[in-house]
Amino acid sequence: MVGASLLFSLMGVCVKLASTQYGAGEMVMYRALVGLPLMAAMMRWRGVSWRTSRPRMHLSRSVSGSVALCLWFVAIGGLPLATAMTLNYMSAVWMAVFLMLGVLWSGRGGNEAAARLDVPLVAAIAIGFLGVALVLRPTLAQDQLGHGLLGLGSGMLAAVAYLQVSAMGRLGEPGERVVFYFSLSGVLAGALLALLTGGFHAHDARGLALLLAIGLLATGAQWMMTRAYAIGATLGIASLQYLGIVFSVLLGFLLFDDKVSAIAILGMVLIVAAGVWANFLRSRVATVQR
Repeated sequence: MVGASLLFSLMGVCVKLASTQYGAGEMVMYRALVGLPLMAAMMRWRGVSWRTSRPRMHLSRSVSGSVALCLWFVAIGGLPLATAMTLNYMSAVWMAVFLMLGVLWSGRGGNEAAARLDVPLVAAIAIGFLGVALVLRPTLAQDQLGHGLLGLGSGMLAAVAYLQVSAMGRLGEPGERVVFYFSLSGVLAGALLALLTGGFHAHDARGLALLLAIGLLATGAQWMMTRAYAIGATLGIASLQYLGIVFSVLLGFLLFDDKVSAIAILGMVLIVAAGVWANFLRSRVATVQR
């Protein structure tokens, strides 16, 4: 997971560099184009069929994930790297929001479990959104609020996608097939966004190298993250992913001279704390419900 966090941060660096030459839709499309043949080869190697009995679930997951990726790439292009990464990592807090609403709506886990877990969940959510307010505060003075809200939206949609992936996993849907159809939807969604926002740009050696790096880094990070969750303790692994924020702060400072204020750093710390706490509470809810 440490390696995956570093690769995702490096991917963010490449996205930020490429954003001066390409639109977000183009980068999403080319990222998926690199990953698509790799996942097809993986499916063939592992004997996973392309056919699925759950096309609607794949469609829903692919749409939410692709839109989240498009919003995130736009945010990276207009925000300090660490800020964009942090807002995307709000997905853990958004999942806590969805979980709490689900418990309240369905009553699963019983009234005793809900009473015991709702207050800590609400506290974790409140801390997370306080962190968001502190992270976004510096953007108000720099006309970056729109990009900040897009980054926040990317985290929310990423949470939806993660929950859908988890649901498909419980139903026995192979991860390779899930990633393959997500990559396919990324090609289509990225191409559509590119056509709607100015079309495609000409390539040069620098641009092609950055696009290839984005695809390879993302694919490697996804594989490492999947492997980490397969062999490690879920809560500890989920907590380690927040090292991506630390990597992004350092890379943003070294490569882009990003200035991160003390208020923004405090907000990042609160979001990390809320995310780790929310992951712990969600694992407790799952245990109680079982």
